[in-house]
Formats: sequence, C-alpha cells, structure tokens
Amino acid sequence: MSPPPRPEMHLLVPAAASRAPTLLAALPGLRLPHLEQLLARLTPEERIDGDENSWSMPYEQAVARANRLPFAPGRIPWAAFESQTWGTPCAWIKPCHWQVGTDRILMGDPAALQLQDNESRAFMAAMQPYFTEDGITLRYIDAMGAWLATGEVFRDLPSASLERVVGRNIDSFLPPASTPQGATLRRLQNEMQMLLYTHPLNDARELRRLPVVNSFWITGAGVLDTAVTPDPGLMVEPRLCAPLLQQDAAGWAAAWQAIDSDVCFRLLQGLNGQIDVRLTLCGDRSAQTWHSAPRSFFSRISSVFGRKPASNLLEQL
Repeated sequence: MSPPPRPEMHLLVPAAASRAPTLLAALPGLRLPHLEQLLARLTPEERIDGDENSWSMPYEQAVARANRLPFAPGRIPWAAFESQTWGTPCAWIKPCHWQVGTDRILMGDPAALQLQDNESRAFMAAMQPYFTEDGITLRYIDAMGAWLATGEVFRDLPSASLERVVGRNIDSFLPPASTPQGATLRRLQNEMQMLLYTHPLNDARELRRLPVVNSFWITGAGVLDTAVTPDPGLMVEPRLCAPLLQQDAAGWAAAWQAIDSDVCFRLLQGLNGQIDVRLTLCGDRSAQTWHSAPRSFFSRISSVFGRKPASNLLEQL
C-alpha cells in the first residue's frame, strides 16, 4: 500500500523585485535570513522569463500555471476562473482614470480613485445600455469590486493586466483596432469617455477632489470550457504590491522583512516537518520557482557554504 501524499505549501510572492531605481537601491540593505535559509535548502524548478512589456505580470503567469490555467501573456482567463464562470466568454471591466496628454494617455493608479461600492454600481448602471448594444452584459461582483462582462466579443481576446499598464502609455496594451473585437471595444471606450466627461457622478467626485472615472479597462478575458479547481496549497503574499506600485522603497523593504519573519519562517518549519514546499518569487520580468526536491549530499553542503544574500537573487528577477 502506497503512503498518502505529503501535504504541500506553495508560497508565491508578487512584487518580490523590481527594476525601478528606488527599489533597486533598497536591495543591498535587505536582510532576509529565513528566505536565504529556504533558498539554500530548495532546488530551482520552473522559471518564467519575459520583459516589462509583457501583457501579463510574471506573478500572474505563475499563479495561472499553479492553478493549471492557460498562462500565455495576455491570454489568462482570470474573469472566468475567479468568478467560476464556465463555458461563457467573459472579462473583468474595471473603471479607471486616464491621464490624457497631447501625445499619449497614461493609466492612473486605480487605488487613487478610492471608488466606493455605491459609486462603482452607479457608474456601471450608467454605462450598461451602451454595452448591451454590443451584446455585452455587465454584473457587479461584490467579492472583486469589479464588473463581470460576458459576451462573445471576449472569446480569444488578448487583454493586458491593469497592474502592467499603471503609469504607462495605454496605446501598447489595447486590443488591436485592426480586429473586429478590438475595433468594437475601442469604439465603446471612446463612447464612454464622451458619456463620462460631463456625468454628474464625476461632478461629485471633482467636488471631493478625487480623480474622475473617464474610461474602463478590459482584463482577464477569455473562456474556460470546464471547471477548474484552485490549488488548495497556494498562498499568494500581497504585502509587497502596494509599496512597489507607489515606488515606496522604505515600505517595500519593511514589508519584505515582515514576510521573512513570518511566512518564510513558517515555510522553514514546514520543511522541517516533512511538508513539500514550493516557493515562487516574482519580479517585473521573471518568476522563479524552487521546490523541496531531494538533492545530493554534495549539493546540500555546497548550498550551505556558498549561501549568498537574497538581494543578489532578487536583482535577477
């Protein structure tokens, strides 16, 4: 009789590294002893390589792979997976603020909107008739604070991660206007810009000195024909994301040290308790996974005596 499978812990850390100069400068001062002990005992496994212009962040691709989803950049059907919508093309629609300049349009930070639940619902109600004309149904999803859009236009539609686009020119991340889907959705975005320009909801926001909602972003488009069960052992660590997005080097370093003290320490305890451990660290361009696979005695000794600061490894992500 075969032994029961060993339990598994998989820690996945988005925003573990960045090419932003302010965060790179913080790396040499990071002291992450538990992370370094983990890396000395784990074996490198899958690696995802890309660049800063990929339509999906490396951590999204790593999460998709862990959950047995398609993970090609821009082709991860997040809306279907997260809303448990099977067999129907869908996408997330996220209200946003575009900073319109003379020669480019930059995506504003969605956190700066401070969009309340009632406001989001009201914006959705105002925009729904225009979506309906194009065969798109909108539904507010409380758990996500976003709008679930369903319709054939989202089948096989490439869509960029909102996080990838924040602070950048949106033009490189829009669906191609040369395709029927891209043409439809770009027209709809233009119509919503005109609708929202003088909308009373935005007048009220301006009085509160908040950015106006002047467009929407489409992300996580696609279809899943059959149900997909989330990986029960996967833990996604979110604490580094906000300080990285805000380029807050001190906050990012403090979050890393907190993660090292608690979550990385728990992973070490899991290793000592004969639990299978996976660790995935994700930067702007790459994601690397390590696993508690058996290693030779020489390899284990080499790792202990050749241990390097974790910052050296983070620079490579």
